[in-house]
Amino acid sequence: MGDAVTTTSERTTARAPFAPWDRRDLPGMFDVAETARRVGNYKWAEMKLFEALGGWIATVPELDVKMRLGTHCYHHAWHAELWHKRLPELREMKPERLTQPANDAMVRFIDAMTEPEAPELTIEKLVGVYRVLIPHFIAAYTYHRNNTSEITDAPTIRSLTFILQDEFDDWRDGEMMLQSLITSESDVQRAAAHQAKLEAIMVEAGGIAGPGSIGPSTVNSGNEPTSTSTIEGDA
Repeated sequence: MGDAVTTTSERTTARAPFAPWDRRDLPGMFDVAETARRVGNYKWAEMKLFEALGGWIATVPELDVKMRLGTHCYHHAWHAELWHKRLPELREMKPERLTQPANDAMVRFIDAMTEPEAPELTIEKLVGVYRVLIPHFIAAYTYHRNNTSEITDAPTIRSLTFILQDEFDDWRDGEMMLQSLITSESDVQRAAAHQAKLEAIMVEAGGIAGPGSIGPSTVNSGNEPTSTSTIEGDA
């Protein structure tokens, strides 16, 4: 009778690490260093968008656009704060060191996106944000959420879920504002030309987090952008 008794310790040791109804894979696509690099790139880009929207609020003449930009400005400030809070948890490193652009092309993209300053250039301002930058945020964040570990990286997934909801809502608002402003053939041409200009720079950058933002890069043009990352050798 005594030989058939199973101790609590033995039962615990034999038990599977996950519940029978939970068979998620433990590893994700990203190790700690790669997650930290991406999150640092996300934070930098969100901060730049927050700064751009905040600066435009004072100069955009359309009151409805001005009010909506104020709301979206707050969203992106909060996104940057969420990413800032994730960095210390990801690596024992100063968040400021990881808060950087993916590469030089990403810096040039932000410079080009924020170049339109005149009050009459509202279309160009909105095109850069809502037809180029935010769609790339949505793509990078969706890829990250779908390819990281649901077990070991749950806090990042939670942040991505909240942020993606904002990005989709803001994109919809922005597209509606643009459609209300684009009322002639010349407006269409302005919007298309500016979008093409910015999209070309973003393609060179490889996305918000550089090449691989939405998956392994399969094309090597020989002109890959120069990375500004300081992750290498720090792990």
